[in-house]
Amino acid sequence: MTHSHGHAHDHGGAPAPPASHRLRTVIAAVLVPFALAVLAGLIALWPGDEPAGERSGIGFDQERQRAKVTKVEQVKCSDVGAQIQEPGSPGGGGGGADEPRPDEDAVCEQATIEVTSGKHAGRTFTEVVAPDASRRYEVGQELVVSYSPKAPRELQYAVSDVVRTVPMTALALVFAVAVVIVGRLRGLAALAALAVSFAILILFILPAILDGSNPLVVAVVGGSAIMLIALYLCHGFNVRTSVAALGTLASLLLIGLLGSLFIGWSKLTGNTDDFTGLIHTQYPDIDMSGLLLAGVLIGSLGVLDDVTVTQASAVWELRQADPSAPWRKLYASAMRIGRDHIASVVNTLVLAYAGAALPMLLLFTIADQGVGTVATSEFVAEEIVRTLVGSIGLVASVPLTTGLAALVVSADRRRGPGAGPGGQPGPGAGTGAGPGSGAGAGTSGAGGVWAGPASGPGAVAGAGTGAGAWGGPGSGAGTGSGAAAAPPEGRSRRRGGGGRRRRR
Repeated sequence: MTHSHGHAHDHGGAPAPPASHRLRTVIAAVLVPFALAVLAGLIALWPGDEPAGERSGIGFDQERQRAKVTKVEQVKCSDVGAQIQEPGSPGGGGGGADEPRPDEDAVCEQATIEVTSGKHAGRTFTEVVAPDASRRYEVGQELVVSYSPKAPRELQYAVSDVVRTVPMTALALVFAVAVVIVGRLRGLAALAALAVSFAILILFILPAILDGSNPLVVAVVGGSAIMLIALYLCHGFNVRTSVAALGTLASLLLIGLLGSLFIGWSKLTGNTDDFTGLIHTQYPDIDMSGLLLAGVLIGSLGVLDDVTVTQASAVWELRQADPSAPWRKLYASAMRIGRDHIASVVNTLVLAYAGAALPMLLLFTIADQGVGTVATSEFVAEEIVRTLVGSIGLVASVPLTTGLAALVVSADRRRGPGAGPGGQPGPGAGTGAGPGSGAGAGTSGAGGVWAGPASGPGAVAGAGTGAGAWGGPGSGAGTGSGAAAAPPEGRSRRRGGGGRRRRR
């Protein structure tokens, strides 16, 4: 005979069991106003038309066009005005001069490049490639060229980059296919969340900052929107996801407070390289230190989601494995998982920042400057503050999320009416309390009573109109007909009048 309860215990990647109405109400009372505030912030800060600034013609602010290589030929470097130093001659000839000695026999490449887009499509220019250059050209290769209108005509166009559309698109497709093959529906949801995150970043966060809004406020609103959409889209609308969202929110607030404190205390301006300098020149009203703090928040958000979801899921799985475990045991067990997670995530974050700043660290090594000097220079100090503040938020998210999740599942397990195995609603119309208590089912007699330990794998079907009760760690009384889990075989006994028992 089949067993047809209206619920099942789910493990692994399965959805979290439904929570009680009271618990959902409490969590919604926190998250719904927060979500409404985020929505109001998006509406209030949504940028208007993109500010039209005059191009400076410097760096990334130059006009860009497409071009392609039409011809590559080898020429003597001296014929095209390229002075190449002879190998092994760092300088200093017989006359005591410090200038390098040119290599008259050096061979260079001269590429003819045709502009293929813009108002000057069809114009050609040449580019000389030295023998020791890292970039080489091939006929048919597509390039990105910069345009300087104030330069002489023959110098208006110059190669700035290579077109990488095909390999980058291919890599993105390989990534998407790998995610879908392994993650299946969850993988599709993750890709959708990734698309939403990029859309909010491109359509809201960046334009709103350029529009003059406070970068920190924009980052908080945009980052919160990304967090809510990504979490619920990937992990579903359930209490487990809501707990992860609350843990992420609390950790983001901590990161914002610490970041604001130490960025101000360390007198970090956020204007440390050519890119930030160009932004400050073009848009002097942007708060560069606020932009730095916004970057800290957004950079920490992705890793925070990972940590909080993992910890919430760990608590739920531990609870399913041991439904009778108290709050303290759940918290202690999940924290052991969290400590391993902290160690790996913090190390990952530090190495990620170090890898991004590797060229700069090499320059400091070449300059033979002391560790103290390097660490306290503004460029490096920004990365240190970014790394440590983000890491503190990650560390704090583990006990915050774990404690909240343990409290939630413990409170949910103790709820009263109709609790079934694992804290789920029982199929009958009876009431019960305590872990493992099921809905009672009437027997054919006049109020038979079953007494025994907690319900086991068996089942009893009652078709009569009497009232029955299961005695165990938590007992209850049920009315009406239905099916209830039976105590283990050999440990139950029947008392009272005329009841009839049937095993399935």
